[in-house]
Amino acid sequence: MEKKLILEYFDVDYDQIRTDDFAAETLQVLETINRKVAAHESLDALMNFVFDSTIDICNCDRIWLSFVQEGGQRVVVKWVRANYSPLLLEKGYTVDIRKSYLREVIEAQKVCVIHDLNAYLEENPDSASSELLVKEGVRSLLMAPLLMGGRVVALLARSRRRPDAFTEKNVRQNLATAERISQAVNMAYKMDELGQAIHSYMEMLGFISHELKSPLSSIIMDGRLVAEGYLGPLEPSQREKIEKIVGKAEYLFSLVRDYLNLAHIEGGQLEVNPRREVDFSTDVVEPALELVKNQIETKKMKLSWHSPKEPLLVEVDRQLIRIVLINLLNNAIKYGFERGEIRLTAELTNSNLEVSVWNEGMGFFDKQKPLLFKKFSRLEPSYGNKTRGTGVGLFTCWKIVRLHGGKIEGDSQHGQWARFTFNIPQPPRLSSAGTTPA
Repeated sequence: MEKKLILEYFDVDYDQIRTDDFAAETLQVLETINRKVAAHESLDALMNFVFDSTIDICNCDRIWLSFVQEGGQRVVVKWVRANYSPLLLEKGYTVDIRKSYLREVIEAQKVCVIHDLNAYLEENPDSASSELLVKEGVRSLLMAPLLMGGRVVALLARSRRRPDAFTEKNVRQNLATAERISQAVNMAYKMDELGQAIHSYMEMLGFISHELKSPLSSIIMDGRLVAEGYLGPLEPSQREKIEKIVGKAEYLFSLVRDYLNLAHIEGGQLEVNPRREVDFSTDVVEPALELVKNQIETKKMKLSWHSPKEPLLVEVDRQLIRIVLINLLNNAIKYGFERGEIRLTAELTNSNLEVSVWNEGMGFFDKQKPLLFKKFSRLEPSYGNKTRGTGVGLFTCWKIVRLHGGKIEGDSQHGQWARFTFNIPQPPRLSSAGTTPA
């Protein structure tokens, strides 16, 4: 008795896909897919159309799309839909291909058809994905690779809850669909890879910044204790050297603080929790001034803080607005003239909290305004000096103010002064996200 065929592979050749025996309905669906791809419809909308229009034509009751990752070592399910529930193999499920039929699909670029998934699982009991599908009731499976530039970027799978569901014609139908959606899937694949890279970068950035923050803070504190004579008298040359060390540590600390804030923002960890009746002077300004006090003294600058006589009670997230104020003060110190003046003002006008930081300094040209609040943007060539910075401080300010429903602007007279002003409505009009600064 001839052994029943459990698993079968088919060669992939997009250019040689026969469509002569396809029904007119199938050809119309394929043409519509072409138009939707050309119109740049979202991947989700495109796949929903594929499901709705081909589920009967292609003899299936479940379709899913997986992206190939780690140089073809694993696949991750990115879209899935079935006409039954519950689904056990869902979006986000990851499969290692080393001991899987997927290896042949990806490395040899072939279509795989499993005619009897129950029998396949009996022969391959370690296949966790097959076990989940069998528990769903799946009995037949068809898996086709999506090729772009000669490599497999994704897999388009169909399944049916009965054995021996797929024919050679169904293979060609799935290949024809895969060929038509490959461009849209490839774009989504690249965006997914980019998103993962950014996420990993931000996680690493946050980790490194967090690990550096505490030791740098200790270096600064210990250095100040020594420089100020708390551990014994110093020679002027010794004090000068230690102050330089502290200054360099403070610079590194400001970098760490900026990048840690950026990591929180880009990682979606920044949440606005405003409180009512926050005393702006006590809860925001005074802690911020304490942090920049040493830098102001080092540059022998004069700072004036003009606040109303009565307590300025506002509704803000005091910790986040403190970050904004610290960044603006640091900016004023960094780019201000030595022995120059800094003016800080805050007031309530027309149900808005308005805060302004002005400094004597080189400032910037009007044409540079569009660059002020963009991530990693720096204007240093116009300042005529070698002042270093991260290029993320003003972006962080913009993001936090935006999340409060406010706005921030910069103004300057080049060669004389610069001023940054932000307004926050009272109460804040909270926003879940900002748009990219123009």
